[in-house]
Amino acid sequence: MSKSFIISGGGTGGHIFPALSIAYGLKAQYPDAEIHFIGAKGKMEMTRVPAADFSITGVPIAGINRQKPWKSWSVPFKLIYALWLCRKILKLRKPDAVIGTGGYASGPALLMAQRMGIPTVVQEQNSFAGVTNIKLGAKAKIICTAYKNAERFFPADKVQLTGNPVRKEFTVALPDQGESKKKLGLDSKRPTLLVLGGSLGARAVNQQMEKSLSTLLGQGWQIYWQCGKLYEEEYVAFTSDEVKVHAFIDDMATAYAASDAIVSRAGAGTLSELCLIGKASVLIPSPNVAEDHQTHNARALSEKGAAVLIPEIELDQRFNIELEALYQNTKRRDRLGENIKKLALPNATQDICTLINELTA
Repeated sequence: MSKSFIISGGGTGGHIFPALSIAYGLKAQYPDAEIHFIGAKGKMEMTRVPAADFSITGVPIAGINRQKPWKSWSVPFKLIYALWLCRKILKLRKPDAVIGTGGYASGPALLMAQRMGIPTVVQEQNSFAGVTNIKLGAKAKIICTAYKNAERFFPADKVQLTGNPVRKEFTVALPDQGESKKKLGLDSKRPTLLVLGGSLGARAVNQQMEKSLSTLLGQGWQIYWQCGKLYEEEYVAFTSDEVKVHAFIDDMATAYAASDAIVSRAGAGTLSELCLIGKASVLIPSPNVAEDHQTHNARALSEKGAAVLIPEIELDQRFNIELEALYQNTKRRDRLGENIKKLALPNATQDICTLINELTA
C-alpha cells in the first residue's frame, strides 16, 4: 500500500522551499506516494507548489495585523473555516503523517491532524521558536530543528537537530564564479555584491540600497539586487551595466556563485543556504516578524564570527562602512565565508525524510 503525506507550509519562500525539499525527498524514498499540500489562499505557494508538480488545496487563513489589530476581526472566522476544511482534506486523503514547515496554513493543518490522531512532524526553522510551533510541538511526534538548544522550547525527547531543508542545487558545488558573473551580465573580474530582501522584498534594505548605491559603486562593487515583487516598479529602473535589479531571482545557484559578498535578511531558509555556499554575509534582520526571530537567527551566526549583523536602526551609520571594509579586506571575506560554512548541515532533507520514514514504518 502506497504512502500518503500532507505537507503544509508557505506564505514566503522561507516556508515553501523547505516544504518542497521535503516533498522531493519523500518522493525519492516513496515513488508511489501521494503527496498533497495545504496552503493559504492568495499566497505564493498556490503557484509555486503546482509549478513543482505537486497538488495543493488553499484554505482562507490569514495572520493578525499587529499594527492595526482591529482590521483582523475576520481572522477567528477564517480559522474556524480553515480547521473544518483541513479536517475534510485529512479525512479524504488519510495521510500517514502531516508535516508542517510554518506559515499561516501550517497551524490549522497540524492542529486538526493532532486532534484526529494523525502523526505530525514540526519543522522549526528558527533559533527562537514561534508560539504556534511551541504549542503544536507539545503533541507532535518529531520536531526537526535547525539550531541547537531547541529543548528550551520543545520536549527534549522529540527534538532532532537536522538543519533546514534547502534546494538541491545548494547541496552540490556551485558553478564557476567567473562564468556565473558573465551569465548574469556582470564583469567577470569585478567583486560582486548580491543583495537579497526575500521573495516579497524588504523596504528597509531597498531604501538603504537606493541611498548607498553611488557609494557602493564608488567603492568598486558591482551589484546584483533582488528587490522583491512588491517593489519591482520602484527599483528595477536602477538597472545599469553595473547594477542588475530583479524582482525575483529564479537561478539562485548562479547568483550565489557570482557573489563575493551578500547582503540579506535573516530568514531561516536563506541562512541555511548561506551556510552551505560559504560566502561573506551582511545580515539585516527584519524587526517586523513574530518573536523577532530573524535577529535571533542572525545573532547565532554573528556571535560565531560567521556573519556581520546590522540592525535596521544602525543602517545609516554602519552600512557603507561595513561594505567598504569587506571590499578592501579579502582575508576578512574569506574568514567569514569559512566560519559560516562550518555551521552548514547539508543532509537536512535526507535526515528529516529518514525520521518520517521511521515514524510511518
